[in-house]
Amino acid sequence: MIALPTRLFPITEGPQSDECCTPASLFDLLGIRFDLDPASCPRELSAVPADQFYTIEDDGLALPWFGRVWLNPPYSNPTPWVDRFLEHGSGVALLPVSSNAQWLCRLWAEADSMALPARQRFNVPGGGQMTTRFTTLLWAMGHDCVEAIGRVSRVRA
Repeated sequence: MIALPTRLFPITEGPQSDECCTPASLFDLLGIRFDLDPASCPRELSAVPADQFYTIEDDGLALPWFGRVWLNPPYSNPTPWVDRFLEHGSGVALLPVSSNAQWLCRLWAEADSMALPARQRFNVPGGGQMTTRFTTLLWAMGHDCVEAIGRVSRVRA
Protein backbone atom coordinates (compact mmCIF):
# COMPACT_ATOMS: atom_id res chain seq x y z
CA MET A 1 0.00 0.00 0.00
CA ILE A 2 1.29 3.46 -0.88
CA ALA A 3 0.84 6.07 1.85
CA LEU A 4 -0.25 9.29 0.18
CA PRO A 5 -1.15 11.90 2.80
CA THR A 6 -2.68 15.05 1.42
CA ARG A 7 -3.60 18.53 2.47
CA LEU A 8 -7.34 18.37 3.00
CA PHE A 9 -8.54 21.85 3.98
CA PRO A 10 -7.22 25.29 4.83
CA ILE A 11 -5.14 25.46 7.98
CA THR A 12 -7.04 25.12 11.23
CA GLU A 13 -5.68 25.28 14.75
CA GLY A 14 -5.83 22.95 17.73
CA PRO A 15 -6.85 19.33 18.21
CA GLN A 16 -9.59 19.50 15.55
CA SER A 17 -7.10 20.52 12.85
CA ASP A 18 -7.77 19.02 9.43
CA GLU A 19 -4.32 19.96 8.10
CA CYS A 20 -2.65 16.99 6.42
CA CYS A 21 0.56 16.97 4.43
CA THR A 22 1.71 15.02 1.40
CA PRO A 23 4.62 12.76 2.40
CA ALA A 24 7.98 12.46 0.73
CA SER A 25 7.09 8.89 -0.33
CA LEU A 26 4.69 10.19 -3.00
CA PHE A 27 7.29 12.56 -4.38
CA ASP A 28 9.86 9.75 -4.38
CA LEU A 29 7.49 7.78 -6.62
CA LEU A 30 6.73 10.75 -8.89
CA GLY A 31 10.44 11.31 -9.40
CA ILE A 32 10.17 14.95 -10.49
CA ARG A 33 10.80 18.37 -9.00
CA PHE A 34 8.30 21.22 -9.06
CA ASP A 35 8.88 24.91 -9.59
CA LEU A 36 5.95 25.97 -7.42
CA ASP A 37 3.57 24.70 -4.74
CA PRO A 38 0.88 27.41 -4.74
CA ALA A 39 -1.25 25.86 -1.94
CA SER A 40 1.42 24.69 0.45
CA CYS A 41 1.07 23.61 4.02
CA PRO A 42 3.45 25.43 6.38
CA ARG A 43 6.99 25.18 5.00
CA GLU A 44 8.32 23.29 8.02
CA LEU A 45 5.75 20.50 7.41
CA SER A 46 6.11 20.31 3.63
CA ALA A 47 7.84 17.46 1.83
CA VAL A 48 7.07 18.93 -1.61
CA PRO A 49 10.21 19.11 -3.75
CA ALA A 50 9.52 22.62 -5.04
CA ASP A 51 11.66 25.71 -5.52
CA GLN A 52 8.97 28.14 -4.31
CA PHE A 53 6.00 27.81 -1.95
CA TYR A 54 2.88 29.90 -1.35
CA THR A 55 1.05 29.25 1.90
CA ILE A 56 -2.44 30.32 2.93
CA GLU A 57 -0.94 33.60 4.17
CA ASP A 58 0.50 34.31 0.69
CA ASP A 59 -2.79 33.63 -1.18
CA GLY A 60 -1.53 31.43 -4.00
CA LEU A 61 -4.53 32.27 -6.17
CA ALA A 62 -3.53 35.95 -6.26
CA LEU A 63 0.16 35.37 -7.05
CA PRO A 64 1.76 34.35 -10.37
CA TRP A 65 2.14 30.66 -11.21
CA PHE A 66 5.15 29.47 -13.18
CA GLY A 67 6.82 26.28 -14.36
CA ARG A 68 5.77 22.85 -13.16
CA VAL A 69 3.21 23.15 -10.35
CA TRP A 70 2.35 20.74 -7.53
CA LEU A 71 -1.25 21.40 -6.50
CA ASN A 72 -2.85 19.94 -3.40
CA PRO A 73 -5.48 22.63 -2.73
CA PRO A 74 -7.96 23.05 0.09
CA TYR A 75 -10.58 20.39 -0.58
CA SER A 76 -13.24 22.59 0.98
CA ASN A 77 -13.14 24.87 -2.10
CA PRO A 78 -11.08 23.39 -4.95
CA THR A 79 -12.90 25.09 -7.85
CA PRO A 80 -10.75 28.23 -8.20
CA TRP A 81 -7.60 26.15 -7.79
CA VAL A 82 -8.67 23.64 -10.45
CA ASP A 83 -9.54 26.47 -12.83
CA ARG A 84 -6.12 28.04 -12.31
CA PHE A 85 -4.36 24.65 -12.65
CA LEU A 86 -6.03 23.97 -16.00
CA GLU A 87 -5.31 27.49 -17.26
CA HIS A 88 -1.68 27.13 -16.20
CA GLY A 89 -1.31 23.82 -18.05
CA SER A 90 1.75 22.28 -16.37
CA GLY A 91 1.82 20.21 -13.21
CA VAL A 92 0.33 17.52 -11.01
CA ALA A 93 -2.77 17.96 -8.83
CA LEU A 94 -4.02 15.73 -6.02
CA LEU A 95 -7.80 16.05 -5.57
CA PRO A 96 -10.73 14.10 -4.14
CA VAL A 97 -13.33 12.34 -6.24
CA SER A 98 -16.53 14.35 -5.96
CA SER A 99 -19.38 13.10 -8.14
CA ASN A 100 -21.37 16.33 -8.07
CA ALA A 101 -18.50 18.77 -8.64
CA GLN A 102 -18.32 20.69 -11.91
CA TRP A 103 -14.59 21.10 -11.42
CA LEU A 104 -14.21 17.29 -11.59
CA CYS A 105 -16.04 17.23 -14.94
CA ARG A 106 -13.75 19.98 -16.21
CA LEU A 107 -10.63 18.09 -15.07
CA TRP A 108 -11.91 14.91 -16.71
CA ALA A 109 -12.41 16.78 -20.00
CA GLU A 110 -9.26 18.91 -20.02
CA ALA A 111 -6.44 17.26 -18.04
CA ASP A 112 -3.88 15.31 -20.03
CA SER A 113 -4.14 12.29 -17.75
CA MET A 114 -5.24 10.98 -14.37
CA ALA A 115 -4.25 8.12 -12.10
CA LEU A 116 -5.95 6.37 -9.21
CA PRO A 117 -3.35 5.69 -6.53
CA ALA A 118 -3.80 2.99 -3.90
CA ARG A 119 -5.94 3.75 -0.84
CA GLN A 120 -4.19 6.38 1.21
CA ARG A 121 -3.28 6.80 4.85
CA PHE A 122 -2.79 10.44 5.68
CA ASN A 123 -0.24 11.92 8.08
CA VAL A 124 -1.37 14.75 10.31
CA PRO A 125 0.73 17.23 12.29
CA GLY A 126 1.87 15.78 15.59
CA GLY A 127 2.68 12.38 14.12
CA GLY A 128 -0.80 10.86 13.84
CA GLN A 129 -2.35 9.17 10.84
CA MET A 130 -5.83 9.03 9.34
CA THR A 131 -7.53 7.31 6.43
CA THR A 132 -10.02 9.26 4.37
CA ARG A 133 -13.47 7.99 3.49
CA PHE A 134 -13.05 9.25 -0.05
CA THR A 135 -10.81 8.50 -3.00
CA THR A 136 -8.24 10.92 -4.35
CA LEU A 137 -6.89 11.13 -7.89
CA LEU A 138 -3.68 12.46 -9.38
CA TRP A 139 -4.22 14.72 -12.40
CA ALA A 140 -1.45 15.67 -14.81
CA MET A 141 -0.91 18.47 -17.30
CA GLY A 142 2.15 18.14 -19.54
CA HIS A 143 4.00 15.11 -20.89
CA ASP A 144 6.59 15.00 -18.08
CA CYS A 145 3.84 15.10 -15.45
CA VAL A 146 1.87 12.33 -17.19
CA GLU A 147 5.01 10.19 -17.06
CA ALA A 148 5.46 11.03 -13.37
CA ILE A 149 1.95 9.96 -12.28
CA GLY A 150 2.47 6.79 -14.34
CA ARG A 151 5.21 5.87 -11.87
CA VAL A 152 2.62 5.98 -9.05
CA SER A 153 -0.29 4.17 -10.72
CA ARG A 154 -1.74 3.21 -14.07
CA VAL A 155 -2.82 6.32 -15.97
CA ARG A 156 -5.88 7.17 -18.02
CA ALA A 157 -4.93 9.30 -20.99
